[in-house]
Amino acid sequence: MKIYLTVICVVFVINEAKLKHDSIPNIPEDGKLDFVGLATKYGAKTEEHDIITDDGYVLKLFHLLGDRVRPVLLNHGAIQSSDTFILRGNTSLAIQLVKRGYDLWLLNIRGNRYSRRHLYLNPNSDEKFWDYSFVEFGKFDMSAAIDYILHATGEKRLSVIGFSEGTTSMYALGILKPEYNDKVKIHVSLAPVCYLHNTGPIMSHIIENSEQINHGLLLSNSNEVAGFYSPAKKLSDVLCTQKKVSYDLCLIGILFPVTGVDTREIEENFFHVAMGHFPAGTSRKNLYHLGQIGVRRVFAHFDYGSKRNKAVYGTDTPPKLDLTKITMKTALIVGKGDRISSVRDVNLLKKELPNVVKYVVMKPDYFGHLNFVWGKNTHKLMFPIIFKLLEEYQ
Repeated sequence: MKIYLTVICVVFVINEAKLKHDSIPNIPEDGKLDFVGLATKYGAKTEEHDIITDDGYVLKLFHLLGDRVRPVLLNHGAIQSSDTFILRGNTSLAIQLVKRGYDLWLLNIRGNRYSRRHLYLNPNSDEKFWDYSFVEFGKFDMSAAIDYILHATGEKRLSVIGFSEGTTSMYALGILKPEYNDKVKIHVSLAPVCYLHNTGPIMSHIIENSEQINHGLLLSNSNEVAGFYSPAKKLSDVLCTQKKVSYDLCLIGILFPVTGVDTREIEENFFHVAMGHFPAGTSRKNLYHLGQIGVRRVFAHFDYGSKRNKAVYGTDTPPKLDLTKITMKTALIVGKGDRISSVRDVNLLKKELPNVVKYVVMKPDYFGHLNFVWGKNTHKLMFPIIFKLLEEYQ
């Protein structure tokens, strides 16, 4: 009851004070800076590029200039942005790669804080803007980013590092546009998401009830979920940066049960930084599509129901996404403590992908989903594996 009263009071304060993101007192400086601000603070030369997809979305692509022309593309997970790869400052993956001379590009998928734009559709008034899932991420966003980078650098191929749903997007690309397999030197898949049969108990419960959750969001006309400029984000800015409350409620009470528990690697002060950037927004349809995969236990196109499926796909059920078409070299890196991308589910994926060149189960055993991008010692535990893969498949 105390928690609910606290939430109600915070919502009232937010509505009355009209708090802005950068005015929340307990968010540290790095939580208030945007991507360019963080990159500049940590010494990276940065460019901003706007790219346009074939279906009219305007995406933000950040470019951190390295000394060598060896392009690497980073792709974030669900309800995140490119910020997730630079939040640890000097020990973040983005800064570490630039220091090693890589020509680094970071994509922001449609609908997040940096890519909430379209040539013709208004995200605030046009429902059609939010009519997408990871299929469109791969088919349109990833293909546009890869083509843009290769044209800009004059290279014929590049390396890709994806995290969580960022890997799902690449799998969709390799399946739906198989010609792009030849444009990728290696796809380093961090916490791969394809099958969701064996997630943790909280995530499993969410997946099992995804149809009801989607129905509730439809009734409330919530096509954008966890938007960066939404009341929910303002609430998390206030509630999840309070001393004691933030760690006990937001991290240990909400996030860790879903992602995997690791209090040793995500300290309270850093969590306040992360909350300044998370969540960054996605679509209701995208999250529901992931739920459908877990419920149906099939990696397939979006299920509209038999009547509309017949009109869209020509079949009563959505077609399966054929993983055997992904011929690009793929490295799978998983964590035993991950409750979203479980070892058992990644093993199912490993059996179907035809060109897995590396499979790593991270140590220690408590390595969870958030460790891949937010862990305090991830630069020591995992980055050497990534650097070796990039060198081996350059």
